[in-house]
Amino acid sequence: MQEKTVGNHSYTDFILIGFPGFSEYKPYIYIPLFLMFLVAVVGNSVIIFVIKTQTSLHSPMYFLIFAIAIMDLSGPLTFVPNMFLNLVLNLNGISLGGCLVQMFFVHLISSFESTILLVMALDRYVAICNPLRYNDYMNSSTFYKLSVAFLIRNGLLVSLIIILASTLSFCFSNVIEHFYCEHMVLVGLACGETTKNSIMGLLAIFCITGMDLFCICYSYINIFCAVLKSASGKARQKAVHTCGTHLIVILVTYLLALCSYLAYRIRNSMSPDVHILISLLYLLFPCCFNPIIYGVRTKEIREHILKMVKGKKIDPENIKVASITR
Repeated sequence: MQEKTVGNHSYTDFILIGFPGFSEYKPYIYIPLFLMFLVAVVGNSVIIFVIKTQTSLHSPMYFLIFAIAIMDLSGPLTFVPNMFLNLVLNLNGISLGGCLVQMFFVHLISSFESTILLVMALDRYVAICNPLRYNDYMNSSTFYKLSVAFLIRNGLLVSLIIILASTLSFCFSNVIEHFYCEHMVLVGLACGETTKNSIMGLLAIFCITGMDLFCICYSYINIFCAVLKSASGKARQKAVHTCGTHLIVILVTYLLALCSYLAYRIRNSMSPDVHILISLLYLLFPCCFNPIIYGVRTKEIREHILKMVKGKKIDPENIKVASITR
């Protein structure tokens, strides 16, 4: 597996070592991670199925919940199968090409998680602050344009990160202390100048996560200002409940993202095992947390799921779709 650096050559195969301080406990570590993965797959599959099959849920807000469920289902599939092979069968090898491909999809899906949260905030902003023009602004044409714009932005920045990483020579070591190919961990194994990689990583964080978070905060500040001015107590309560669900998801996602970022920045004073745990929670926990939150706190989705579990036929006319615009 190892290829020692000779001249201008570098390692082209790597070994993923997750939780190096607990190698003898790997079979036990597998159990909670498998349960989280199972919840993520089942929970998001149920959300996707319910929204797809129930015409009463075919509205912009539920379309966005559907989209985030797709991301939460796809995200773990990019690294969890390899992680389980590592934990159970000790199959921990990966090529440089496989590492870069995995890195691309992990970062791309994570970036779209942030972007979808931004579009959710914009959807609620228009619904509450300009309800009479809601259908004019939040329609299929708008979503198509936003999708193309964000796909170009996220895809371009993530692609640049991967391209710059692919040009490096990895001569220090071929051991990656993680369960998946994390960008800065891989860059840390490179010999030579890596300043451009660090700058590109920070630029991507600023242009994607930073800008999305700024717009989300701006939207919700305006939302709560409009809600506080609302004369109707019922409308105010309904708006707070709907936005509260989104805010819980946003808080968990960005708090874990911040912890993961800080864990890398202070990694010298933190054990590799703690850093790996924080990174795994950042990627895996929202994927199993989000479907539970949306399934429990969103009345219409909850009622459809309960009727589906009880085997009752669902009558769309009996389910009033939650919409702040009405």
